[in-house]
Amino acid sequence: MSNPLNATAEPVDLAARSRAILDGRAAPPPIARLIGFRPLAAASGRAVFELDTDLEQHANPMGTIHGGILCDLADAAMGFAYASTLEDGETFTTLELKINFLRPVWQTRLSATANSVQRGRTIGLVECDITDSDGRLVARASSTSMTLRGAQAQGR
Repeated sequence: MSNPLNATAEPVDLAARSRAILDGRAAPPPIARLIGFRPLAAASGRAVFELDTDLEQHANPMGTIHGGILCDLADAAMGFAYASTLEDGETFTTLELKINFLRPVWQTRLSATANSVQRGRTIGLVECDITDSDGRLVARASSTSMTLRGAQAQGR
């Protein structure tokens, strides 16, 4: 199955794509539109995303925001943060994602702030805190990413 966002076999410049999304020159990826999160800022090793929760769309059977929504929000912020550390010709893939849910979430504006903790030649670690509109920590996530180069980076 081909990825319509990456129609060529050339490596994708993820840092440039992130900047284009932030300043409105490129559309956000389909998952962002589906869930409703948006990037607010990105800098070297850091990204901030936001989501206005909607219980009609995001609730689990218990009536709180589904944990997968928090995972998607954190994953997007951590991906932007890691992408901002990449050099020309590099891309990445996520090896592992872990999240701790610290309090239930209902109707609120969530902020996800991701920071690169360690960026080695091949493996990197990014962490993300998700807070509610009152500044309370509702979840903490971490992600291990692998930098891809050469043939591994083609079409990604």
